Amino acid sequence: MIPRFRPDLGAGELMALVRSNTGAVARFEREFASAFGAAEAVAFPYGRSALWAFLQAVGVSDAEVVMPAYTCSVVAHAISLSANRPRFVDIRLSDYNMDLDLLPAAINDSTRAVVATHLFGYPLDLDRVEAIVAEAQARYGHKIWLVQDCAHAFGATWNGRMVGSSGDVALYAFNISKIMTAIFGGMLTFKDAALAERVRAWRDARFHAPSVLKPWARRLYLLAAAAAFAAPVYGLAWWLQEKTPLLDRLTRSYHLDERIQFPPDSLDRMLDVEAAVGIEQLRKYRHIVARRRENAAFYDTHLERQPGWALPPIIEGATYSHYVVRVPDRAACVAQAARKGVHLGELIQYSVPAMHSYAELRQDCPHALASSRATINLPIYPLSDRQREEVCRSVHSL
Repeated sequence: MIPRFRPDLGAGELMALVRSNTGAVARFEREFASAFGAAEAVAFPYGRSALWAFLQAVGVSDAEVVMPAYTCSVVAHAISLSANRPRFVDIRLSDYNMDLDLLPAAINDSTRAVVATHLFGYPLDLDRVEAIVAEAQARYGHKIWLVQDCAHAFGATWNGRMVGSSGDVALYAFNISKIMTAIFGGMLTFKDAALAERVRAWRDARFHAPSVLKPWARRLYLLAAAAAFAAPVYGLAWWLQEKTPLLDRLTRSYHLDERIQFPPDSLDRMLDVEAAVGIEQLRKYRHIVARRRENAAFYDTHLERQPGWALPPIIEGATYSHYVVRVPDRAACVAQAARKGVHLGELIQYSVPAMHSYAELRQDCPHALASSRATINLPIYPLSDRQREEVCRSVHSL
């Protein structure tokens, strides 16, 4: 079976599990900042921990933080757990990003930050979002932090500008399903070295050393993932995930989509072994993105436009963390493709303001709600030519 996603792991990542990696976190911070156009980078155990820590470190509290309605729920959880309130903005169906026509009305005197998410690797209009935030700052007379959420968009560009190089801070995450992985982990990047040092000092005073067993658990996790995504094994892994409670329970314990809480190790420092894997991934990142762009172009050319289907756009500067298609009957498509040996993904199956956890903040976001019910994503990681053709054949038969 062709997996819905697969980390690009090789000998370098496996060697990182067995060698001494002392000081790897600091090296990863330096190399990551250099690769993505930043002055400094500060590492965290998770992306959600990074956003939570940033809001705390800069003193944003009892305020509104504007964010898109269609994104990973842990963004809203991080805002809520930092003693703030998320304010949701609906998305555009053209690229699944926040509708900037609606953003000015969402900002008010209580707003202290805007999270600009580049979902599925599609760059948001940097010029426009910066202008909107600058105008709101002038109108209300206080700082509004601009957070670029690049968890899906490492290295994406808008009119030649790298998305993470804009705004006050950029947020990245490295779990096993991301374009590049550090097993787990998150990163903040900054243009302002003084602001980075302020956040780093806050982190160092409050995050603690992990248990002695955690590095070994992370090693085993990566080895298990490398084995599970191997072609001869993935069919069994899929069966365990879909047909038994074993792997599904493990996945749910990490994602915590519905509950406003973090994993128990969310205040641990990033591990050196995680950073060492991240450094290896950083070295092959350009190749990974190039192959994703090739695959997106291949699908755009070779996939038949079926009635009721909406294929994603091909946009200059996009990095295609996911190739997302809206379909009339998602469950039927996923089930039929699985019978033909292709696992179609279902990434964000909710509109955050429609979740029970945010009932008190419920807002009408029809595009986010429609997307949460209709999207599938095709395998887009570095596939072989045979695999790409097999995916197309499977989709054509649905």
